[in-house]
Amino acid sequence: MKIKDICSRVVVVAEPQTDLREAARMMRDHHVGALIVIEKRDGATRPIGIVTDRDIVVAVVADPDVRPEALTLRDLMSGELSLAQETDGVFEAVDKMQDTGARRLPGVDAEGGLVGILSLDDVLRMLAGELTALALASQRSIAREARARPPLAADRAA
Repeated sequence: MKIKDICSRVVVVAEPQTDLREAARMMRDHHVGALIVIEKRDGATRPIGIVTDRDIVVAVVADPDVRPEALTLRDLMSGELSLAQETDGVFEAVDKMQDTGARRLPGVDAEGGLVGILSLDDVLRMLAGELTALALASQRSIAREARARPPLAADRAA
């Protein structure tokens, strides 16, 4: 399965100069834990960073020496952004998440334009669906066998 099949196509984005109060409001209003920081170049929206609610809490709110009103997303966004190609396999993307410690990967098309975001939740939903399908297949195979091979009569068994 490809990440384009399971990633969320609705992505909340913001530009690097967005202030932290606005970023937090966007997260609250859209019920998301991360914003993809983008730049618009060559007619495409390209991801250049990600900022999570955890980034805001750990790097800003928890540090008494930091003035949140003076910061923008550019100040907090990740230095090196891990991306997934929309045609990558899910397990390839999971390997990338594991290698980088990322819980979310922006998905991009062949030209680098943002097409979605893959989260651990997306992968868990997909895996749960696959495991459910396997359990149903097992149950159905037993039922099919029971219909095809009814119990032998007691007098025939002797």
